[in-house]
Amino acid sequence: MKQVFKLELADAKLMIEAAKKKAAEIGAFETIAIVDDGGHLIALERMDGARITGPEIAVAKAFTAAGHKRSTHLFNTQPNGPALPGNEAYGIQLMFPGKFAIFVGGFPIAVDGEVIGGVGISGGNGEQDTAVGTAALAALKDVLAPQGHTVIAEANIKL
Repeated sequence: MKQVFKLELADAKLMIEAAKKKAAEIGAFETIAIVDDGGHLIALERMDGARITGPEIAVAKAFTAAGHKRSTHLFNTQPNGPALPGNEAYGIQLMFPGKFAIFVGGFPIAVDGEVIGGVGISGGNGEQDTAVGTAALAALKDVLAPQGHTVIAEANIKL
């Protein structure tokens, strides 16, 4: 039997607060979504001033990152991004209409090498969404590192 970490609401809230803090620092109005390992929403927050389209986009990014165990922008990164024309997963976003995002802003949440969820960020430009998403991951890393656990807190995650 395998033992695994499970994200809880307190973890999601911690990550959202760190994401909001970073967004405020860089002047971005973001929506932040945290999903579990099945892509199901745990928590969502849309900052004042964030776009009304943000919630659905952020959830799609988090769902994609958790489900495919990779940062969403890696699907379109040249030259081997699997969703690029001519590559093996071209058109993959059409398999889950409205739920599968292949652009910047989604990051898997990985603890000790296992994906336990995803974080999706929507509202800024690519650099802003990345900074906010990695800040959320870093907050979880800061909590779990003293307990001897590793959390990947970088932009390019692929497991």
